Amino acid sequence: MLQGTLSRLKNISNISAPIIVCNEEHRFLVADQLQEIGLDNAQIILEPAARDTAPAIAVATIYAQEKMTEDSLILVLAADHEIKDIVAFEQAIKQASQSAIDGNILTFGIVPDSAHTGYGYIKTHNNDSSSILDVSNFVEKPDAETVQGYLDSGEYYWNSGMFLFKATKMIAELEQHQPELFLACQKAVFHSEVDLDFVRLESNAFYDAPTISIDYAVMERSSQIKLVTLAAGWSDVGCWNSLWGISDKDSNNNVCVGDVITKDCTNSYIRSSQKLITTLGVDNLVIVETKDALLIADRSKVQGIKDIVVTLKSQDRYEIKHHRHVYRPWGYYDSIDSGSRFQVKRIVVKPGAKLSVQMHHHRAEHWIIVKGMAKVTCGTTTKLVYENESTYIPVGEIHALENPGKINLELIEVQSGAYLGEDDIVRFEDRYGRLEKIVTTTSIAEA
Repeated sequence: MLQGTLSRLKNISNISAPIIVCNEEHRFLVADQLQEIGLDNAQIILEPAARDTAPAIAVATIYAQEKMTEDSLILVLAADHEIKDIVAFEQAIKQASQSAIDGNILTFGIVPDSAHTGYGYIKTHNNDSSSILDVSNFVEKPDAETVQGYLDSGEYYWNSGMFLFKATKMIAELEQHQPELFLACQKAVFHSEVDLDFVRLESNAFYDAPTISIDYAVMERSSQIKLVTLAAGWSDVGCWNSLWGISDKDSNNNVCVGDVITKDCTNSYIRSSQKLITTLGVDNLVIVETKDALLIADRSKVQGIKDIVVTLKSQDRYEIKHHRHVYRPWGYYDSIDSGSRFQVKRIVVKPGAKLSVQMHHHRAEHWIIVKGMAKVTCGTTTKLVYENESTYIPVGEIHALENPGKINLELIEVQSGAYLGEDDIVRFEDRYGRLEKIVTTTSIAEA
């Protein structure tokens, strides 16, 4: 969906390289997604913590204004939207651009096609033939009876969360309505550091920014908000039920992804990442199996997954902080199994990539090459290890792993030792500039 969001902009004239704002934990995943579609010039800004949409938009706008020689137009898009009519989307951006140049902040209002209670609404008060309307007020997700009245009036549009404005205009609005937020974000950008292809915001400054949405921070306070109407097959895929709604369905109205067998099953979304899922005689369910967990929910109740996350956090569950599948600048790893004195991981290293030169005080490692060729340094010896071969890294030995080949290197790593904690690592050399960082790792794969 991130790739789709960026790819649908390809016909927009005079558009610059995108700025992506994401959490630090997602940085390598985002970088890989961009690389897959040939976007090598994108700038990725890393948030040290989630602070909602207003700080995210603020840092991107401040960063763009600092880097551009002219007063840029900023188009804000979410990564989880589906838009089917790209031509209508392009036309809406074109219509909004002149109004933004004139000093207005444009929001894209979706022409509603149902009494949806999961979206926010925007009321307009000059609903004529014009595609650019004055905004009266914003409304949070209303109940079903209220929504039907909105649709009957013809004055309300779904709040898409997409915006277009001049950088200087948004900066002025932030300074006026959210001075504390603006100063925190400005400081976070001015004292940011470049790390590989990423911009790391200054953490302490960004933590000072209040957690607030752009709607509350600016849109509901400014007097220069305009709405561009958009009827383009838009969907905010904010939950599994939304994904069911936009996906192709079988004859029983099911969406099945992965290894799925159904019998007498209707109106359900079933997604398998690894295991076979079989269903019998069920209706209106969401079933999602991942490497980390299994979700089973009534389709009408999936918005309540937020409550499940709150419960997981309150119980300090391992799953809320850690994932089996983790991306790194050199590739990724998948945690397969673990016990009191062992851990097993599947490691994939991209061509030309190299893990850091390091050592462990308390564990040994066995590497079994299953695909490709590895260049292994162990102590003072460097050698090539091929498919169906293995090598052993003793406790306390300085070592490194590199992929000198043209295809992905895949190996199984087996750790063994009395202590397999996350702090048992010492780095000596790293081409990705991570020597100064505190390493939280359980294997070379995580380093």
